Amino acid sequence: MMFEVLPDIAIFLICAAFVAGFVDAIAGGGGLITVPALLLAGASPLEALATNKVQGTFGAGTAALTYARAGHVRPLDQLGMAAVAALAGAGGALVAHAVPAEWLRVIMPVVLVAVALFFAFKPGLTDAARVERVKPAVFVLTAVPLIAGYDGFFGPGTGSFFMLAFVMLAGFGVLKATAHTKMLNFASNLGSLGVFALSGATWWGIGFAMAAAQIGGAALGARLAMRIGARLIKPLLVVTSTGLAVRLLWQAWG
Repeated sequence: MMFEVLPDIAIFLICAAFVAGFVDAIAGGGGLITVPALLLAGASPLEALATNKVQGTFGAGTAALTYARAGHVRPLDQLGMAAVAALAGAGGALVAHAVPAEWLRVIMPVVLVAVALFFAFKPGLTDAARVERVKPAVFVLTAVPLIAGYDGFFGPGTGSFFMLAFVMLAGFGVLKATAHTKMLNFASNLGSLGVFALSGATWWGIGFAMAAAQIGGAALGARLAMRIGARLIKPLLVVTSTGLAVRLLWQAWG
């Protein structure tokens, strides 16, 4: 397969995708690894976003299937929410196309650092169920399109935002919330990928190679999360996001 980058850079991106798939299946935030990696590899902001959707779609799909097979979620029960997420993801991708590249170069590092810091300082979560704060219909019409639209426009941290919404608004424990997140993350990725695919900005060769690595990392991460739960989810998310925040600040100012 022909890659759009040199072999050593391709190896770097494939390794980054494996780690991202592992992290994303457990705690979300895998895009906090792959988007900066693509930018470091020389991709333009739009190329980075488009290529990230290729590998991210496969990773989220694999994690969703793993959780479903283990009985933690019923995909058929989420079809309505998934349809909303796919449409909102496509809408977000259309907005990304309309934003000038120069603006994206400024916006992307700032948002990445903000998301990483948010995860580092957010309150602790457990696997215990909480009180349902909004009805399912309200959740579908508010939280789902808002987060999925962000996923289409940018993406990193989407899985964690969905997870937090399920915990704080729907009253789920962390493991149940993470399992339900993956179907919506897959749908929003798929919807935005459909838009990005028409732009000509996607690196398909390296994108599919990263997708294969994402599948391996996501399958391993999902199985580990189901065994350990919130004990692993919170610390891994905090360490990953704070480390990437430092990396991105160095990249921006170094």
